Amino acid sequence: MSPVINLELTTPELSFTASGGATVSRTVHPSGLRILTEKVPGAASTSVGFWIAVGSRDESDVAYGSTHFLEHLLFKGTRTRSALDIAVAFDAVGGEHNALTAKEHTCYYAKVQDHDLPMAIEVLADMVADSVLDAKEFEVERQVILEELAMADDDPSDVAHERITEQVLGSHELGRPIGGNPETIRSATLDSVVAHYRKYYVPSELVVTAAGALDHDEVVALVVKGLEHSGWDLSSVASPATRRDTAEVSLQTHPGSLVVARPLEQAVVALATPGLHATHDQRFAMSVLSATLGGGMSSRLFQEIRERRGLAYSVYSFASSYADAGLFGMAAGTSPANAGNVAHLMKQELDLMADKGITDAELERTKGNIAGGSALALESSDARMIRLGRSELSTGEFVDRDEALARLAMVGLAEVQDLAKQLAKAPLSGVVVGSVSPDVLDGVITSR
Repeated sequence: MSPVINLELTTPELSFTASGGATVSRTVHPSGLRILTEKVPGAASTSVGFWIAVGSRDESDVAYGSTHFLEHLLFKGTRTRSALDIAVAFDAVGGEHNALTAKEHTCYYAKVQDHDLPMAIEVLADMVADSVLDAKEFEVERQVILEELAMADDDPSDVAHERITEQVLGSHELGRPIGGNPETIRSATLDSVVAHYRKYYVPSELVVTAAGALDHDEVVALVVKGLEHSGWDLSSVASPATRRDTAEVSLQTHPGSLVVARPLEQAVVALATPGLHATHDQRFAMSVLSATLGGGMSSRLFQEIRERRGLAYSVYSFASSYADAGLFGMAAGTSPANAGNVAHLMKQELDLMADKGITDAELERTKGNIAGGSALALESSDARMIRLGRSELSTGEFVDRDEALARLAMVGLAEVQDLAKQLAKAPLSGVVVGSVSPDVLDGVITSR
């Protein structure tokens, strides 16, 4: 096979062999619906996902949080199934089903034994195509979501990550919380959420991915049958929805610090800068940099802050990438008295990597860690199903594991150091959640 398969929207059929003998197939239905499968030798289960390329960043016409609100509502029943029917269908066979709303997509997914795949596709298709969106259930779910937001607001780590995202991404739509906030959820109307549903939940926007024990043609037939049975007209010819623009945007970011005062035993410290968008040429170097800096027990942050100084139990780095922007950061939980010191040490480790780079031993160890983690992850049909969805929706190319490892192997010491220098020079923002003084980040943020 070619090391990279371009998923051209105008190509109706694709099929190729991936690493490990898996067969990847893709069908673009005349209605614009896209279906991708990965048949995995020896698998006994299958994961399937129904993806819509709409997320929290796409809410200019509705109350913020409406996409997540809609995700909740699709579990409340269709014209032929109650909410209990949907739950029982999966519980009766020991299957798993759930959904997620992200900043750039929504996915409804399930994992079942191979012989239960027809049921899973039928139920998910019904949820996506024929949700009732009942007024009474809308009000019930509004309260559920408010409780979910309250629960997240009680988690200092969640609060720190939401606030640092807002700090770094600023006015960009990616900076908004995925679930909205209590004010926007209270202001959401059923009519606007229904309009959001009708605008995006159409064949040309839908991508279905499945991985595990399956037959591609059978999956295509089951998806088409399920959607048509639930009321979708797939007879009209349409092109698949175009992918997002991947041209990098210039973020209006200014270094800043924020303290969220909470009477907690620990303080959560988060520092972050703008990162890389999803198709950036340096994304493999970012994987190496982040893993070396804060990706495991041998990472620099873990060794310096936890092992040598005993200042934190949890300390790590993170990187999030979207179509046109990204975020890179570091976070730790520590006592309020040590919050400023830990922030200084995290910044110091990034600066040291920019100044001195990483060692040959670190580079090889990190590459081995990433390669091993990739191999273990792909033992899961969930991971393969998600890889197909992201390939189709985000990058427009399927990068096989062998090719990904080849790209990883090409990352050198200089490339990692160059990226560290970029991050070290970028505007740095900081958030601390806990019982700390307002000036706890002085000397960390202002020194840039």
